[in-house]
Amino acid sequence: MRASDALRLAIPKLEEAGVENAARDARVLLAYALNIRHDRLTLHLPDDMTPPQEQVYGAAVQARTLRQPVAQIIGRRLFWGLSFRVTRDTLDPRPDTEALVAEALTRPFLKLLDLGTGTGCILLACLKNMPMARGVGVDISDAALAVAVGNASDLGLKARARFLVSDWFSEVSGTFDLIVSNPPYIAADELSGLAPEVRDWEPLQALTPGGDGLEAYRIISRGAGARLMPGGRLLVEIGPTQGQAVAGLMAAAGLEDIRILPDMDGRDRVVAAVKPGPGDSCGSA
Repeated sequence: MRASDALRLAIPKLEEAGVENAARDARVLLAYALNIRHDRLTLHLPDDMTPPQEQVYGAAVQARTLRQPVAQIIGRRLFWGLSFRVTRDTLDPRPDTEALVAEALTRPFLKLLDLGTGTGCILLACLKNMPMARGVGVDISDAALAVAVGNASDLGLKARARFLVSDWFSEVSGTFDLIVSNPPYIAADELSGLAPEVRDWEPLQALTPGGDGLEAYRIISRGAGARLMPGGRLLVEIGPTQGQAVAGLMAAAGLEDIRILPDMDGRDRVVAAVKPGPGDSCGSA
């Protein structure tokens, strides 16, 4: 079968399964099956597929009809221009989270802590763009940390990134000039409204803390002061309706210069705060 024919047959299958952007996903999966870059696919559409390629493509399309995320099927996701390994043990890195990385990189830092690191995408994207910095990524999931370690190796950052099992700050020592986190923040009563790709395929503990969705922010806000240098920054990703509540938690914990920042679509996405102090040591040797 020619690649173009396989693509033509796959698109209506994905559409019938309710997949948004079915044509795009069919093309990405076809490039994966052919083991070529997505931007080279058009050149290879006239080619005949080998039986193994047809088998891989058929399995990938079937998985997508079951609403498995594309990143999990192909095992990779681009984030901040970098390629990250993705599995069912991690959240799929999302473009919205790049707003947190962008804010992190507005000021220099040397010591970075990433709480709930998952794939390590925030930590590693920040380190990749701050060559003198070192960082620690923590997670309660051994399986997620294994993915993060692999990503650090892939990106040439193994010497500057360290990972450990920790329930938020419980196993963390030392102080940092930057703490970042994309914690679970979906409220319990919002889970049923999530897309199947998220609700049915991503790790529940990385999506929701239960209750009102704010418990992780309470823990992070209370604990950040002990782990931040004076003048150090705390940056957390939020759901678009949580800005004021999270800002209030940070203010109650004694943090200052609290700002709510938007993502690329203009929705509230990041809350930033600073530990009081001169900050003379932050971002300097």
